[in-house]
Amino acid sequence: MRPSVALGGGGRRKAGAAAAAASREWLVVPASGQARVEEAGKHAVMARTGLPARDLRVLDPLLSYPSTILGRERAIVVNLERVKAVITAAEVLLPNSKDPAFSSFVCDLQARVLASSSDQAAEFTDMDGESSAVTSPFPALISSKANGVGMANMNANVVGGMTHSNSMPTLTATKDGNTKVLPFEFRALEVCLESACRSLEEETSTLEQEAYPALDELTSKISTLNLERVRQIKSRLVAISGRVQKVRDELEHLLDDEMDMAEMYLTEKLTRQENSETSSRVEVDDPSQLEDERDEDYRSEAEVSNGSFIGYKPHIEELEMLLEAYFVQIDGTLNKLSHLREYVDDTEDYINIMLDDKQNQLLQMGVMLSTATVVITAGVAVVGIFGMNIGISLYTDPTNDDEKRASNMRFWETTLGTIAGCTIMYIVAMGWGKRSGLLQ
Repeated sequence: MRPSVALGGGGRRKAGAAAAAASREWLVVPASGQARVEEAGKHAVMARTGLPARDLRVLDPLLSYPSTILGRERAIVVNLERVKAVITAAEVLLPNSKDPAFSSFVCDLQARVLASSSDQAAEFTDMDGESSAVTSPFPALISSKANGVGMANMNANVVGGMTHSNSMPTLTATKDGNTKVLPFEFRALEVCLESACRSLEEETSTLEQEAYPALDELTSKISTLNLERVRQIKSRLVAISGRVQKVRDELEHLLDDEMDMAEMYLTEKLTRQENSETSSRVEVDDPSQLEDERDEDYRSEAEVSNGSFIGYKPHIEELEMLLEAYFVQIDGTLNKLSHLREYVDDTEDYINIMLDDKQNQLLQMGVMLSTATVVITAGVAVVGIFGMNIGISLYTDPTNDDEKRASNMRFWETTLGTIAGCTIMYIVAMGWGKRSGLLQ
């Protein structure tokens, strides 16, 4: 019996270890803005958010996934750079991390949520004449007239028709002049987009500050150290450009697909679901009318499920304005990187031109030295001929002073004539090379 007890204990320990490995810490930021740390397993998060397991794998820090924004029935999955979050209509779930950038992101998220709650309470006061706190975990869309005092207090920057502020919630202007507070999931999504875009913008600015002086120094002095610096800068440029391009492509994909954007209206879908449940409990006097309404709802749901969206236009103006604003921002960052890449390419072309010019100069010098070698070789041939042991009058030993002077004269005439002939041959060869274009 002892072996069985040992095996049973080991099995329990393995099961406990597996459960501990499956569970992880999540930082939960509800609509009230009071963050808390919870430990939950994968199945608990799936039941809580309605997400499949493949969507949760996108948030795994040990796995590398491209930038993704997924709209599901009850949640939005965000994976942008270091920002990984699951956004629902009532809360935001973040994989807990000790990264300083993560702490800064959480602070921005809490500040945005708290500011939105206070702003909604202020709007209730303006509409009803009395102060009322927002206690619902699902912030509704609240409309109010955009007066001069409210707009002066916001102190926000308007980008593409949308107002942004670090301390106030995002408001969108409607066609009738009203301002509308975005639902909770869009405010959380905006913080994620803002954090990702800001991170990429900071990395781009840092790279620009390092790249331009290094490239200018390389053009003035070509050395191994400068070439290595430029090589590292180009590697960083390629990596950052790829990351920015992925974020831009994801935003462009969302803007091109209206149904994906419509899936992200979690608060609106939850409100419709509650209204439908409420209306279903209301008794209808005419049973045939109830049956007709059920048939109509069934047909509409069947058309949507089959992908037939003819005549169906979701109201996605608010989310579209939000995504367009950050699409413009990330597109500007990509343009900066494109300009930097063009500057790097121009510098490389300039360096190649300089190296080609140096190579041409070396080739010309080689031609000149080769020509001089040929000419000197001709002179050496003449000297070799005269060095042969043959009997000619030039080699006759002088017997008197007159013959000695004549012999010395003939020697210098021969030597100087050989040197002059070699020089004339070299000058003729150089002139022919410049005339034919081989030399400059």
